[in-house]
Amino acid sequence: MTEMEHFQQLLGNLMSNDNELRKGAEETYESIPVPSKLSFLMQAVCSNAVLDESRQMAAVLMRRLLSSSFDEVYPALTPEMQQALREQLLLAAHDSTVASSLRFKIADIVAELARNLVDADGNNPWPEVLKFLFACVSSQGAALRETALHVFWNFPGIFGNQQQHYLDVIKQMLAQCIQDQENPKVRILAAKALSAFVLSQESLPVQRHFSDILPNFLQVVSESCFHLDDESVLKALVELADSCPKFLRVGLEQMLLLALKICGDTSLVDMRRHLGLEVIVTLAETAPAMLRKHKSIISLAVPQMLNLMMDLEDDEEWSLSDELEDDNYDSNAVAGESALDRLACGLGGKTVLPHVTPNIMQLLQNSEWKCRHAALMALSAIGEGCHKQMESMLPEIVAFVLPYLRDSHPRVRYAACNALGQMATDFAPMFQKKFHDKFMQDAADVMQLLLKTQTDANELEDDDPQISYMISAWARMCKILGKDFQQYLPVVMGPLLKTASIKPEVALLDAQDIEDMQEDESWEFVNLGDQQSFGIKTSGLEEKATACQMLVCYARELKEGFAEYTEQVVKLMVPLLKFYFHDGVRTAAAESLPLLLECAQIRGPEYLAQMWHFMCSALIKAISTEPDSDVLSQIMESFARCVELMGEGCLNKEHFDDLGGILTSKFEEHFKNQELRQEKRKDEDYDEQVEESLQDEDENDVYVMSKISDILHSIFSCYKAKVLPWFEQLLPFVVNLISQGHPWADKQWGLCMLDDILEHCGPASLPLASCFLQPMLHYVCDTSPEVRQAAAYGVGIMAKHGGDGYRQACAEALPYLMQVIQAPDGRSKRNVTATENCISAVGKLLRYRSDCLSPEELLPHWLSWLPITEDKEEAVFCFDYLCDLIESNSPPVLGPGNGNVPRILAVIADGVVGEATSGSIDCTKRLANVVQQVQMSGELWSVCVRQLNEAQRKALVDLLDTL
Repeated sequence: MTEMEHFQQLLGNLMSNDNELRKGAEETYESIPVPSKLSFLMQAVCSNAVLDESRQMAAVLMRRLLSSSFDEVYPALTPEMQQALREQLLLAAHDSTVASSLRFKIADIVAELARNLVDADGNNPWPEVLKFLFACVSSQGAALRETALHVFWNFPGIFGNQQQHYLDVIKQMLAQCIQDQENPKVRILAAKALSAFVLSQESLPVQRHFSDILPNFLQVVSESCFHLDDESVLKALVELADSCPKFLRVGLEQMLLLALKICGDTSLVDMRRHLGLEVIVTLAETAPAMLRKHKSIISLAVPQMLNLMMDLEDDEEWSLSDELEDDNYDSNAVAGESALDRLACGLGGKTVLPHVTPNIMQLLQNSEWKCRHAALMALSAIGEGCHKQMESMLPEIVAFVLPYLRDSHPRVRYAACNALGQMATDFAPMFQKKFHDKFMQDAADVMQLLLKTQTDANELEDDDPQISYMISAWARMCKILGKDFQQYLPVVMGPLLKTASIKPEVALLDAQDIEDMQEDESWEFVNLGDQQSFGIKTSGLEEKATACQMLVCYARELKEGFAEYTEQVVKLMVPLLKFYFHDGVRTAAAESLPLLLECAQIRGPEYLAQMWHFMCSALIKAISTEPDSDVLSQIMESFARCVELMGEGCLNKEHFDDLGGILTSKFEEHFKNQELRQEKRKDEDYDEQVEESLQDEDENDVYVMSKISDILHSIFSCYKAKVLPWFEQLLPFVVNLISQGHPWADKQWGLCMLDDILEHCGPASLPLASCFLQPMLHYVCDTSPEVRQAAAYGVGIMAKHGGDGYRQACAEALPYLMQVIQAPDGRSKRNVTATENCISAVGKLLRYRSDCLSPEELLPHWLSWLPITEDKEEAVFCFDYLCDLIESNSPPVLGPGNGNVPRILAVIADGVVGEATSGSIDCTKRLANVVQQVQMSGELWSVCVRQLNEAQRKALVDLLDTL
């Protein structure tokens, strides 16, 4: 045989059902040099003498070769060979006599070659392929129009930098083909090509240029779903809803009604109905403001979801099964529940709850068990999205669900249990604090059952479903039993560490691989573009996350007993800071590290330093790379706690250099996000709930900023003024935070950062003062109480730690402080903490900078403002200072003839009532001694007591009892 005949035989063997024959053929194919491989494949694709099945196999292999090895294959060809390859491909694709399946695979090669030829600047060195497209689209034969549309669908960027020039031609081509009433395949391909083109465009004006084709597109969706048994265009609509929702605006009402019609048509296959629902749910996630305007659609969609949730089999054996069946994610019930969950999360509880509540109430009263089951499962589904609205109603909701634990039908009882369990997750930890008492009486019995079940963890198989349940159960019992649980650690740590160490299976896949694996529900895929996707096998991920969270629980609750496992757990957790497959794993890893350091402390300083060495660089790197704001906040919080725990010397120059760059980027990102939110407020779909969403985004950013403040606090508290040269790179960002026009939260956290500099760097901070001193004084009277509090605290710290260089600023601050203190609403709930910080700041000015004030004049005023009870830290300072003044017999405080003593005792009594010094034993004892001294004075005590009310008298008795 000739070489080509050998190759044809090889193609046949590659498709063989005989595993050995196929494996041998694969090895032979891989051994062929790449240039020869390309030549053989091209000949097989273009030769009419080769069987269609083999030609299709050759086409698939050739596309893969160009996709994976283009830079190795194509440039190695001579210009003449390259031209011949392009010409032969277009000739083969232009052959309308071959079967459409082969023609489309050849079209895939054309698209792949064009994709690789278009350079980064959009230059397409293959103008003939554009002529080919136009010629085919203009052809009278439907087959060639299909071929052209298939190429364009596969690579909508084929026009490169000439696209703008051809934009109207492209639009005309798609509009003409999508209305081809004689050829349904042409219409379907045109619709898919339109979707692919719009999805490839980042420019909204370009997308909208094609929006007048949308009604025809939706007509093809309807026709293909109801008459042509094809759901590919419906899938394309879902992709548009996901990535280009604004493109759909002009046909939104028509599209939503069509989606509802598809979902509600029980004659369609379930998967197609689910896709109809997916259109609505996806829009709820990507364009909630746009969808919220269509309340009538939402009111129709919710019952559709509930109807799907009622589609259950009535299996009498269900309650007798030893194992709970896995959820069938293709089932109507699961699809409906998932859709309701996502709708609530996307649109928010304010929109969804009014539509869901009456439906749930009606279903719960129904005699049909499926209705009651659906209602309770719906309650579980909406908890996350309707969190704010449901939180205040929890006692009523729990009381309403509890009776269904005794329902006559086992699956309704299960749904009630599920609802309570889901609420325990969605509303943690508040739910547990309110309702933990439906468990304590059963704790001992449950403990015995757990012991009986897990007598020997080593006997369990790796995939035994008991393991994940046991892990969660033991951790909850640990929280209840506290240190008494320590005796069980040897039993639980083995399976716990094993589960926490699970490594997921991952793969880089092309389009053909994904098509082959679509049926495997244990895999999830992320599209990386260029026909490639990243796949991960998700089985075991939730168990891994749970195990990591349980290790955190044990480290927190059982420090001494857990110390022996510290190194093992540290070496497990540190690499998991980069485990991007699951947010919960990374959160648990970050949360565990400071707790593990506390455990390591028990074993001595050398062991502690060794554990910190494992963690430090990884934590800093994680701050730089973490994509999720919640996880990032936890990592930053843990880093700050670790630094404070380790103290000065824990960070080297490389650490500081890396940290400086990372914090710089975080500040820049913060300011950029603020600009983007301002732009979104100008959007035509901006409404109240968009603002809520933007506020949520802002809160996330602010929370991250608070963690930056924590990090700087920990560094300044450890390194003091030594770190100021390093900090100077960040100072412009902090000054920007407190500049006029920024949100109050920016000013608050900027001031907190500056407060730390004043507190820990003292006089050494003076060279920086010109950047922040005047804004700090000005913000003492800001409209925001949070800003006032931070500024007032800074003034107090300035007086205590700033030194003589801040003397003039301290004097200037007094009028601002008094203005806040004397405001009519200064003691309102919203303002009281800021006002108390101002009172405390005046006290610090009096105590530490009396040289720039008139103490004799100011002290009586200060006494009249006491007590302060809300801010416990400042309350302790004020009462300590008051004791200093009393013990030194200060005339302005005691008054002529000790006339102020009744007032002083009233202040102390009110402080006791407000538990102002409950956190300081020393301060409480000093106050008790003052009261005792007055008590021993005889007549003065009687005078004072007569001026007190009953609550004040009792408070003084309780205070004296502490002596």
